[in-house]
Amino acid sequence: MSPEITKHNGKHQSAPLRSMPPPSSFTPVTPHLAISPTVSVVVPAMNEAENLPHVFATIPQWVDEIVLVDGNSVDDTVAVAKRLRPNVKVIMQTGKGKGDALSAGFAACTSDIIVMIDADGSTDGREIISFVGALVTGADFVKGSRYAAGGGSDDLTLNRRLGNKVLTGMVNVMYNTKYTDLCYGYNAFWARHLDALDLDCDGFEVETLMNVRAAKAGLKVHEVPSHERNRIHGESNLHAVRDGFRVLKTILKEWRRQPSPPQPEPTATPAADRGVA
Repeated sequence: MSPEITKHNGKHQSAPLRSMPPPSSFTPVTPHLAISPTVSVVVPAMNEAENLPHVFATIPQWVDEIVLVDGNSVDDTVAVAKRLRPNVKVIMQTGKGKGDALSAGFAACTSDIIVMIDADGSTDGREIISFVGALVTGADFVKGSRYAAGGGSDDLTLNRRLGNKVLTGMVNVMYNTKYTDLCYGYNAFWARHLDALDLDCDGFEVETLMNVRAAKAGLKVHEVPSHERNRIHGESNLHAVRDGFRVLKTILKEWRRQPSPPQPEPTATPAADRGVA
């Protein structure tokens, strides 16, 4: 095994490289790519039975676990999910709101990596590989961005676009970040950072809270381009003005809180070091 060469006090030193995990521990993604970490996808859903066939069809087969959080649906959301993916893990939400649903879903995940997508068809599961790829190459938290090169949206109204721009600018100034998109529900992170995010909100402000707390905890945040599509069926529960004020309140509340302590480096070899093959 070849040594890894490092410098200490100007002198070269060698240390043995970490051993490569056995091929059986990698999950094939394409004929040329495999990943070692396990991946859970959390899908909060309420009355999304018509949309789930489209959503689940985009989630790659190599994903290890799908966690559907059902918000007391009155349609066949749960039955459709079980028909589409018999091994889906269904969590019945006891509270209300997207933030509460995601908290319940994250707590039920068993994988190294957690990805959150929407159940209305607006987020494309085929983009999951971009999020996972950024994580296994060094990121702690990965944000989807509709404004990064290659991203976009079919659903942003003028009011939502302006509100997102103002709120994103506020967070960048207050927390010294360089985010391009604050209020978007497509994110992924290493499960070991769940305590740093410490979600304690109920509504659509959850994405903002995650982004702010990731920055406060000193996590390595990376943005990847994502294209938001229109909801396929049904009507959104998002209200731009009401939820915009909730986001603003969350930003100001977090600013008054004590900063989160930096996250310690994991003592064991992290899944990121097991990498991509």
